[in-house]
Amino acid sequence: MFKKIVEFGHLVRFSHSLFALPFALGAMWVAANGFRDMAPLEIARIVLLILACMVTARNSAMSFNRLADAKIDAKNPRTAGRHLPAGKLKRSSVIVFLVLNGIAFVAFAWLLQPLAGMLAFPVWFLLLSYSLWKRFSCLCHWYLGFATGMSPLGAWIAIRGEFAVFPIFLMFILILWMGGFDIIYATQDEQIDREQGLHSIPAKYGRKRALQIAFWSHVAMLALCVGFGAFWHMGWVWWTVTALMSASILYLHLFRKSDDLDKMNRDFFIANVSVSVLVMLGLIVWICLGGDVNALY
Repeated sequence: MFKKIVEFGHLVRFSHSLFALPFALGAMWVAANGFRDMAPLEIARIVLLILACMVTARNSAMSFNRLADAKIDAKNPRTAGRHLPAGKLKRSSVIVFLVLNGIAFVAFAWLLQPLAGMLAFPVWFLLLSYSLWKRFSCLCHWYLGFATGMSPLGAWIAIRGEFAVFPIFLMFILILWMGGFDIIYATQDEQIDREQGLHSIPAKYGRKRALQIAFWSHVAMLALCVGFGAFWHMGWVWWTVTALMSASILYLHLFRKSDDLDKMNRDFFIANVSVSVLVMLGLIVWICLGGDVNALY
């Protein structure tokens, strides 16, 4: 049983939860105004349910991705060893895993807020559909960003039961950041994507131009961060976060010494986690230093 759990953890690449989870936790902290007026048991209930929604939603999206891409993965030397092409897990087992996580996601959302519950199934469908986009559009990279970017908006709705501009700003920051990162990740498969008729940016434009597009997606993300901080008067905390993100992105895009794809993807993985954690810490510290969610309206 333990071995099966480990295999499913590898299937959904659980470590990649660190990309979106900090954004969601930061949005949650702001939406709850630092949990200043909540009882400990209520705080625990909300945090655990939001974490459960994040995990089950991502498990659903990644397991569907593995199901949808099994034949594509089998033809790619880099991915041929994944669980379905290599026969490590049965297709029927992954389908059951997908369905159970989908049911759990909807149930946990209903336990948080009526609006979150009503939106859960459409959101689940959107999360699953990102796996299909590379078959017809090179916008697939930013659609992955959109699927990931729904997490801070979802956390906000889970707390406050309403839409707001603040978490939507966070969503667009994630769209641009994750879109650029996914383009860089896709440079590994430039040739095989082209041969299989997939519409990734590297397959369409080549590696050099793809990296330029990724760079400008990240520049646009930083510009949005500047607008985010200025519009809501986030102060020195947010400007520090933005400066650190800018330094990291400029180094990775312009000053890296190695051109090795494996090292590039490793570095951008670390940067991806770092950016997410920086945003989370910036939002948490801003609230702790006197920021007020009511001033965002």
